[in-house]
Amino acid sequence: MVKARCMRCREQVEMKDKTEKVTKNNLRRAAGVCPKCGTKVSRILGKA
Repeated sequence: MVKARCMRCREQVEMKDKTEKVTKNNLRRAAGVCPKCGTKVSRILGKA
């Protein structure tokens, strides 16, 4: 599982419903949902 920082909970959480996307400047990004509060969280993974 990928960890990301939730801005509402203010802590590192493991993403729920993770999907990988590629940004328009060719970086991979993992997007998901915080399991505690349901806020969207994301993390940049690096070059695609």
